[in-house]
Amino acid sequence: MDDRGAAHAHAPEVPRLEFAPDLPRRAARRRRRPARPASDLRAVFLTNMVPPYRLPELEALDRKVGELQVWVSTTMEPNRHWQPDWGTLKVVPQRNLTLRRDRRHPGGYGEQQILHVPWDTLPRLWRTRPDVVLSADLGARTLQASLYCRLTSTPLVVLCGMSESTERGRGRTRRVLRRFLVPRADALTVTGSSGARYLQRLGGDPGRMVFLPYSSFQPDRGELPPRPSGGPLRLLVAGQLIERKGVLPLVKALARWGRRHPGRPVELHLVGSGPLAARIDAVELPADVTLRRSGDVAYGELPELYAGADVSVLPSLGDEWGNSVNESLALGVPVIGSLRSQAVEMLVHDGVNGWLFQPDEPASLDAALDRALAVTWPELERMRAAARESVRFLTPEFTGGQLLAAALLASQG
Repeated sequence: MDDRGAAHAHAPEVPRLEFAPDLPRRAARRRRRPARPASDLRAVFLTNMVPPYRLPELEALDRKVGELQVWVSTTMEPNRHWQPDWGTLKVVPQRNLTLRRDRRHPGGYGEQQILHVPWDTLPRLWRTRPDVVLSADLGARTLQASLYCRLTSTPLVVLCGMSESTERGRGRTRRVLRRFLVPRADALTVTGSSGARYLQRLGGDPGRMVFLPYSSFQPDRGELPPRPSGGPLRLLVAGQLIERKGVLPLVKALARWGRRHPGRPVELHLVGSGPLAARIDAVELPADVTLRRSGDVAYGELPELYAGADVSVLPSLGDEWGNSVNESLALGVPVIGSLRSQAVEMLVHDGVNGWLFQPDEPASLDAALDRALAVTWPELERMRAAARESVRFLTPEFTGGQLLAAALLASQG
């Protein structure tokens, strides 16, 4: 937002969604059951799986409603290394067909898509008769949920994890399906302004959209421990080593930086695994740039790794969110962030709690590294405090409350 720098010098505010001003607002006709109080709501949440960063907010939602069932297409997707953990949730695995396809994004990177078709969604809903349905994504599960909700006048919330960047180049069939589903949702959740604008162009009503970021773990909110001055500046990247995450261009950019600034030691720590590991290891680095890789780690070990870094980097070429951003900020670690991530778009403020760059412009990444790696220790301490303050609002109670707000908005008709 235009006034971000000034706003974040004081108490943190919840970011506001920014919509496309040139698009008309469209309000669909709605037929709804009489609204129930939140404490009486029987809700069904449809999703592909329960990742560890989503578990706390779903447990928070469960505490706010009468009953919550979480229906999953799979216990864990094959490209994730986490162990399934459902905590106190009532989770129901669905009968599901999983499809995989490789896609080449117009942004120049390849990605594997995992598509779920939980084919028993409609009959399960018919037997359960929930008061409200929350369905993730705009695919087969939401198509079935939308049909059920239309036939029974049940409120439907659709969780839309997407942005203008991630959705470029989608096929005609998917675009047609989304233009059918979006206007028929009673409420939509988005992770940022880019996703909100994308849904507007599909017929989504801005008045029916709710900001739903990811909250993940919550660190100790006591005083930040002092950073020892001297030694190499420590950079951390937490994420998969795949094209979309932009790690290889980052390592090459850091090599260029090292050749421009001999005698200034920097360490880059990569946490994660993926098919680009060998190509990353093969990049020739100057003597003062050190690369360290840890591979996959348990989710509970991430806070300690973030706490050991001076600066976190999200070099993504396309992300509907980017959990490493809010996780880093919560631990007082400023972020060098790609503007293709909605977490960066919504949370990072250039020169306040991080540094921004365009990932498809090497000169922009070089400039961000120049600014970040020239930071003085007193400046870094100020940015650490601003980083943590900027996401103080972002708790599981907040995001669970946003899910409830979307459910109540949908119920209002």
